[in-house]
Amino acid sequence: MKTKKRFERERLRKGIYILPNLSTTLNIFCGFYAVIASSNGNFKAAAIAIVLAGIFDMLDGKIARATKTTSRFGVEYDSLADLISFGMAPGFMIYLWALQPMGRIGWLAGFLFMVCGALRLARFNTQVDSVSSKYFVGLPIPAAAGVAATTVLFFHKIGLAGNTTPVLLLIMLYTLAFLMVSTIKYYSFKKMKLFKKKNFNSLVTVVLILIFIAAQPSIALFMIGTVYLASGPFAVLYRHFRVSSKEEESIEGLGQESSAPVDKS
Repeated sequence: MKTKKRFERERLRKGIYILPNLSTTLNIFCGFYAVIASSNGNFKAAAIAIVLAGIFDMLDGKIARATKTTSRFGVEYDSLADLISFGMAPGFMIYLWALQPMGRIGWLAGFLFMVCGALRLARFNTQVDSVSSKYFVGLPIPAAAGVAATTVLFFHKIGLAGNTTPVLLLIMLYTLAFLMVSTIKYYSFKKMKLFKKKNFNSLVTVVLILIFIAAQPSIALFMIGTVYLASGPFAVLYRHFRVSSKEEESIEGLGQESSAPVDKS
């Protein structure tokens, strides 16, 4: 045990990996800028910064795995970055944008969002070696922040940025906070094999999605975020009704067997 700790200290003393941690630093920069932009009333820029932070957050993991430069330091640094960019920044942005007139109820909703995000990150770090990487347990904090950010962009796109409904956005924050700390499973896309042969229609679908995002980024990203948000609860309901229907079929089958006439010849 002591030898392992000494080895980790020596590795840290020798240095850290630049490329993945640089991407994490850019993630923090975008989150910090989102806070500054929100405090200046530039909520559209804040929302774009949060979306960019999500891209850098995705890249740092991909880079680390592709270059085999994953480290414990990088994992911890990434979690701290996520709490700033996807916990504090979105909660602060939504509060100043729409919930400020609600007073204490408004900023408590933003605080709850940030705390649930911190709990989600802590649980993820403790379960990373015991839970399948195919699914996330609870809504990932970058996805929750993405929904909040794209909601701001969507409202600006349709011209309702100045006519927000505080109660609706309050419910949205509470829902996102609940989903982050829930045990609802969300697909992680980590095992998606991009370099494996796929059906021709798969390429066409991806191209169409990219064209939609390029043509209407605010609307497209909002719709993608909403679909992903709903995918977890929908999967739970689907599995529930599927199990219920199977149980009913088995009960009916047993009933038919028991009521069948017995041949005594």
